[in-house]
Amino acid sequence: MKLILANPRGFCAGVYMAIDVVDQMLDICVEKPIYVYHEIVHNKHVVNRFRDRGVTFVDDLEEVPHESIVVFSAHGVSPAIRQQAEERRLTAIDATCPLVTKVHAEAVRYAEKGFQILLIGHQDHQEVVGTLGEAPDAIQVVESPDVIPHLHIKDPNKLVYLTQTTLSMDDANVIIAALRNAFPNIKEPPSEDICYATTNRQHAVRAIAPECDCVLVVGSKNSSNSQRLREIAEASGTVAHLIDDVGELKREWFENVQTLLVTAGASAPEYLVKEIILHLMQNYGGEVEQRDIYHESVEFGLPGTLKRFMRSQGIDPTGRRIKMDNAAAIDQWLSEQNIPHQTVDLTVSAAGNGH
Repeated sequence: MKLILANPRGFCAGVYMAIDVVDQMLDICVEKPIYVYHEIVHNKHVVNRFRDRGVTFVDDLEEVPHESIVVFSAHGVSPAIRQQAEERRLTAIDATCPLVTKVHAEAVRYAEKGFQILLIGHQDHQEVVGTLGEAPDAIQVVESPDVIPHLHIKDPNKLVYLTQTTLSMDDANVIIAALRNAFPNIKEPPSEDICYATTNRQHAVRAIAPECDCVLVVGSKNSSNSQRLREIAEASGTVAHLIDDVGELKREWFENVQTLLVTAGASAPEYLVKEIILHLMQNYGGEVEQRDIYHESVEFGLPGTLKRFMRSQGIDPTGRRIKMDNAAAIDQWLSEQNIPHQTVDLTVSAAGNGH
């Protein structure tokens, strides 16, 4: 079997940052309980690891005792949640992805200018709930072109669309085209809302899946970006499976499979991919080819709320940044495991600046 590893795959910088925030808080607050509002990222292995370390995940701030520490997840929260945290005198640490924060800021800015905002995304996704809360009177959520005739538009010349960061580009473009057809003067965001990591992972699957017999996407069922990767693979005509881990593999999936693509959603840890590679190589043999479509080297500064908390605990955050550059790591690991492998570099560009 030829096993192709899509690169990039797995953790994006925003997810890496959110996880790192909770890890740092656990290291700093040895004696204090840590609460996280919603799952820090949409991956059950990440969440369970933190639960094992004593983190409590809540869906309602009423579950967090007064004057406790709460971390806001990567998906962001509404101003109402921030206000509730203040009222409960909580120490709030904000692990919101900076790219989600950008969409929040755009929503506020356009609402203040009197625009109606059409937010393309999934109504019940936590990111959309948070963005909607920034300007609830100005925002309407558009999940599909079917809802466009039912929108309440005051002035078609004062319209702008924004998008959930983890959408499929294909799905978003269908809705954007329908919006432009219905409202020719609708404004687009000043920069792309769908995040670079979502885009890059989707491009990689779109480029590689057609030459494969089967695609495995590592990610949890409640991960929007992982679901989109599976859908994109299937749209190319290739059978695709979304799995949480190696325990969900089924032998019948690999009958007559000569070429297999493995990728991972932006909230899936790399060790899950490694476990799957080991299982497949041990049971089916073959070689691994890492297919580089984009090189990602991204870094974010620590969230301001974390830096302030660190200073309050006598820890100097100066110079600390959250950086990831995993392109070479898998090659070294494959060599250590004595797995035959090669890297094919088809990179289109280097992507990813986080601010």
